[in-house]
Order: sequence, then C-alpha cells, then structure tokens
Amino acid sequence: MRSAVLVIDVQSILFDPQPQPFEAQVVLNKINQITEVARAKSLPVIFIQHEQADSVIENGSDGWALQASLVTQAGDHFVAKTTPDSFLNTNLQSLLQELAVDNLIICGYASEFCVDTSVRRAAALGYPVTLVADAHTTHDKAHATGAQIRAHHNATLANMTSFGVKIAALEAEMLWQ
Repeated sequence: MRSAVLVIDVQSILFDPQPQPFEAQVVLNKINQITEVARAKSLPVIFIQHEQADSVIENGSDGWALQASLVTQAGDHFVAKTTPDSFLNTNLQSLLQELAVDNLIICGYASEFCVDTSVRRAAALGYPVTLVADAHTTHDKAHATGAQIRAHHNATLANMTSFGVKIAALEAEMLWQ
C-alpha cells in the first residue's frame, strides 16, 4: 500500500492568535517530524488549506498562509478547499489517484470539523486511514476542551467499521513501526 500524508488546515489564522489550539507547538513539531519521515520514504505530502473569499482566510492572505513553522519542500502538494471536507469540490481525489495512493495518514486542524469530516470521507471513498492521534488539534470550546475533543475523535473514528476500511488512531511515534 502506498500512503500519503494529509496536513489539514494548519494555517496562520488558526494557529497564531491567542488563545492557540490545544498543544499547538507540540502538534506543529509532530507534523514536521511526520512529513520529514514521509519524504524520506518517498511518500507524498499534501497540505490542504481552507479558504473563503473576502475573509481573513482568503486565498493568498496572511491568515490563509501555512503556519510559519511548518516545513514544506519542493515536491509537496497543495490543495485548496472551501468546506470541512477535503475532497468536496477539490482536486484531492484525482491527485491521490495520480500519485497511486491507497492509504492516508491524516493530521492537522480542527479535530471536530475538517479532520473528522475528511477522515470519514476518505474512509467512505475506500481509503484506509491512520489518524495521527497526537498530531491533530482544535481550540477549547464551551462544551469541551481541545484535549477532550481530540480524545473523543481518536476513540470515535478508530471504532468506526461500517465504511469497510480500517480507521486507526496512532500516535506519531508509532506510525512507522
């Protein structure tokens, strides 16, 4: 199986202002470690960026830019999206087909929105998914902390079997073992 790493919505406007997402710097460091290993294994790295016209996250704006500490390299791929679903009205599916990818490793922001929706859609499309359990995050909400939201999605998504493909939640250090 050929894997690709999807890094979802790790953008300046979502990570830089205070308060930052839960364990923001830890997540950024883990994503950089994951993408470094993926590149060393010649696996595609795909950065997905949310955009909305006439807003602080408009394509090309400072807020839309990837968070400054993320490491990108020539050969990485970039996909723009306008909904929580990284596949809806994007070129992601055709890019994965072009790259002969049949397994996804997913990390990024926000656990309960874009990460959750993209994991479910990937599984619905037949891709086995590994959610990097300690490399996705969100902000605290009124009903739950970022830590609780992450834990909930790690448990919930990894226990879904109805799509017919495996969804696993593994910590970053366990990915390549």
